[in-house]
Amino acid sequence: MEYQYLRLANDLERKIRGGNFRVGEKLPSLRSLRAQTGKSISTIYQAYNELEDRGVVEVREKSGFYVKPLLDRVLPRPLRETGVIRPHQVTINTHSTMLQQYINNPAMLPLGTAVAAPELLPLKQLGREVRNVASGYMNGRMIGYGHPTGHPGLQSELAKRSVGYFRREKGEEIIITNGCMDAIDLCLRSVAREGDVILIESPTFLCYLQLIEDLNMRALEIPVDADTGFDLAQLEDILQQHDVRAALVNTSFHNPLGYVMTDLAKRRLVEIITGRNIPIIEDDIYGDLYFTETRPRPLKSFDNEGLVLYCSSFTKSLAPDLRVGWTIPGRFREKVKRIKFNSNVAGSQLNQSVAASFLASKGYERHLRKMRGSLKKQAASMLQGVARYFPKGTRVSSPQGGICLWVELDRRVDSLVLFEMARQHDIALVPGNLCSVTNRYNHCIRLNYGYPWTERIEEGVKTLGRMVHEMLKT
Repeated sequence: MEYQYLRLANDLERKIRGGNFRVGEKLPSLRSLRAQTGKSISTIYQAYNELEDRGVVEVREKSGFYVKPLLDRVLPRPLRETGVIRPHQVTINTHSTMLQQYINNPAMLPLGTAVAAPELLPLKQLGREVRNVASGYMNGRMIGYGHPTGHPGLQSELAKRSVGYFRREKGEEIIITNGCMDAIDLCLRSVAREGDVILIESPTFLCYLQLIEDLNMRALEIPVDADTGFDLAQLEDILQQHDVRAALVNTSFHNPLGYVMTDLAKRRLVEIITGRNIPIIEDDIYGDLYFTETRPRPLKSFDNEGLVLYCSSFTKSLAPDLRVGWTIPGRFREKVKRIKFNSNVAGSQLNQSVAASFLASKGYERHLRKMRGSLKKQAASMLQGVARYFPKGTRVSSPQGGICLWVELDRRVDSLVLFEMARQHDIALVPGNLCSVTNRYNHCIRLNYGYPWTERIEEGVKTLGRMVHEMLKT
């Protein structure tokens, strides 16, 4: 027989997960719930304690019980795709150019960009640092070319942050770049050449595909699980069948699925790939935006051979326009350094000095703690919004960090058609067609939860859900 408090707790949890109560909303008081249900204060209190144990609500002292951000068991996870795995020529730039016309338009609802809202970023602190370091321009200290590998002060601050993660923690191992994609571009050109096969996760970040296309390389897409990432046994089999020259992966808060591989799986992944003398380019741009207690270890921390080329930036966590990224390219450092020098000689000393000064002030960690809390709440709101407004059968990722939500729709839905319909309502999204060259994800979309959940965003998600309903009817 089910106890009364459990029956009440189950009923409240169903209402919370069904969207009757929103993230951060205060739940009814003990007295009001007693009047509403006829249950005793003791039974209601036991029910709330049960919900607290389940991680559904939280207690705020002298205030009451509030709905916690829920990222699990809201909707089923997306399915891992199957089918023949073989290298493909990439032809995605035409569609990608179409997307770029709209996703950065300020009039569009920003569900297509993978960036955080300005109000989540430390703009005042950064502005203060800009004013402080700009004195170097006034006295002429910063108008010449900087060091080809980057600002020594920034390299030193980044090295301090890498303690415990990387075997080599000297600043000179780090090469500063113009954002994370610049770092990935330099690394890919350093380890592979035209016609080579590049192993990537599937679905993947569309900019990886654009880069592979521009370098006239071929993509070998490996379908990954929405919770655990690579099937390592399958990966070993695939590496025996294909001549892979490099891997480009994002195993911590994957874009677009949001998963993070376990340390054990990451270690084994590095062993499998580097054991064949294949370099791994690691994109860790979302590593600082975790929702769990601790930051996940990067693949680079398991690298014994210098074959993992680590890449990251401050684009997502500080400001996109700062354009400060970096790479730790291991045994390929000299080649990356040479290609970088030939491409742009040196990066902006002003921007690098701003980043270095902000890191040295310890303000970055304070900012990250606040930003992570906001993103987790926004992720839960977006997830529950999809659960409320999208058709039955919709599947959604459960991100443990980062900024993106992956939505798997009925296979009758064409995400490019949905993209065009949404555009006419000033809503931007990323169609799944652009996250693969295999046509596996034409029925999927990627949504950005980097902006606070407002009435406008909720109305946009509701509109998208209505469009999907209409597409299924016709």
